[in-house]
Amino acid sequence: QVQLVESGGGLVQPGGSLRLSCAASGSIASISAMGWYRQAPGKQRELVASITRVGTTSTADSVKGRFTISRDNGKNTVYLEMNSLKPEDTAVYYCNAKGTLFGGGIYRNFDSWGQGAQVSVSS
Repeated sequence: QVQLVESGGGLVQPGGSLRLSCAASGSIASISAMGWYRQAPGKQRELVASITRVGTTSTADSVKGRFTISRDNGKNTVYLEMNSLKPEDTAVYYCNAKGTLFGGGIYRNFDSWGQGAQVSVSS
C-alpha cells in the first residue's frame, strides 16, 4: 500500500500564491512519475502538471508560466508552486503517484491518489 498525504491548500486572493506538498509513504521501491490533478465543481478531473523521476515535466496550458512542479526523490515528495492564482484555479487538487512496490518478495506496480486539498481563489 502507498499513502499520499497532501498539504498546503487554502483560501487566497486573486494574484496570490500557494504551495502544495504531497508526501508518499509505504513499501515503495521506486516512483516513476508524480503529478497534480484538479477537479472543480461540475467538471472532470484534469491534469495540472506531472514530473518524472529524472525531472521531465509537463504542465497544462492553462497554468503554464504560473505553476511549477518539482519533486524531492529522497523524500518521495512532490510540490506544486502556484503563483498569480485566478478564481478559475479554484478546485480540489489531487496528488498522484505511479511506481513500484516491494513486499513479500514481489514487485507490484501502483497508481495511488491523495485525499485532495481544497484551493479556493476569491476576493
